[in-house]
Amino acid sequence: MLTISHKINAEATEQEDGKYTRREFTQTSFKRSFTLPENVNEADINASYQDGILTITLPKKEEAQQETKRVIEVL
Repeated sequence: MLTISHKINAEATEQEDGKYTRREFTQTSFKRSFTLPENVNEADINASYQDGILTITLPKKEEAQQETKRVIEVL
């Protein structure tokens, strides 16, 4: 099971000429879970976040990569 989650807590404070103070609190969260196939090498999973895009690399195990290829004859 692969779980991806992210949580942001933000606080903004405004003060104008000492008359009043306004405070805003924002919370945003994200969570997704994925079931991984049996042929994924869990030790080598890699993730990167760049320009707003999350890229996750799920490499296959060695024995899964060495499966024999099927040849289908077309008549």
